[in-house]
Amino acid sequence: MGRAFEFRKARKMKRWSAMAKTFTRIGKDIVMAVKDGGPDPFNNSRLRAIMQNAKSANMPKDNIERAIKKASDKSSENFKEILFEGYAPHGVAILVETASDNNNRTVANIRSYFNKANGNLGVSGSVEFMFERTCNFRLDKNSFDQDQLELEFIDYGVEEVFIAKDGLLLYGSFENFGIIQKELENRNIEILSSGFERIPMITKKINSEQQEEVESLIEKIEEDGDVQNVYHSMDIS
Repeated sequence: MGRAFEFRKARKMKRWSAMAKTFTRIGKDIVMAVKDGGPDPFNNSRLRAIMQNAKSANMPKDNIERAIKKASDKSSENFKEILFEGYAPHGVAILVETASDNNNRTVANIRSYFNKANGNLGVSGSVEFMFERTCNFRLDKNSFDQDQLELEFIDYGVEEVFIAKDGLLLYGSFENFGIIQKELENRNIEILSSGFERIPMITKKINSEQQEEVESLIEKIEEDGDVQNVYHSMDIS
């Protein structure tokens, strides 16, 4: 078949793996949203947002409906959100968001990843304060004027608006997610996707060799089925 075929095959397998991980993460988000606020997206703003993200990620409609139905069953598993805080090698702060139905398994796995990479898993509050928690919304960049949108939504908690490759992004504080979402919906503005991020307030610059060590740990953590998101304070500029 040749080297070119093997390269394309490997790239496709990596893409499928990433897609499967994304669908698993969204599926857990759906379960937690339904358990918390019910299966009707009209009355559950969190579920509406996740369904928008699922559509943006090209998650099949059947998968979405199946996850909602499964979560509506009282006997189905319930996922608990757990935040892990620690340090990778070379003093890089790491935050790990997980959703697990087995706390003991998740704790053991995350601790193992840090230990094997010569990192340290910290206690609650040891790292989280270094990150600012924000919300974001992605809109069609061809439908709005950046400056006008920023001016109109500043009173609703939007702090920054900028154009990215895949759309127009609105950023605000974590607490203002619901207010911004409601106003966008009131104006019949289509939300392509939305979510939350933890942005480091101070970053740490390390050399390329050290960066590879940190990236290796992050990659290992991200492969875990209980992990939803990983954030770090490494300077990647």
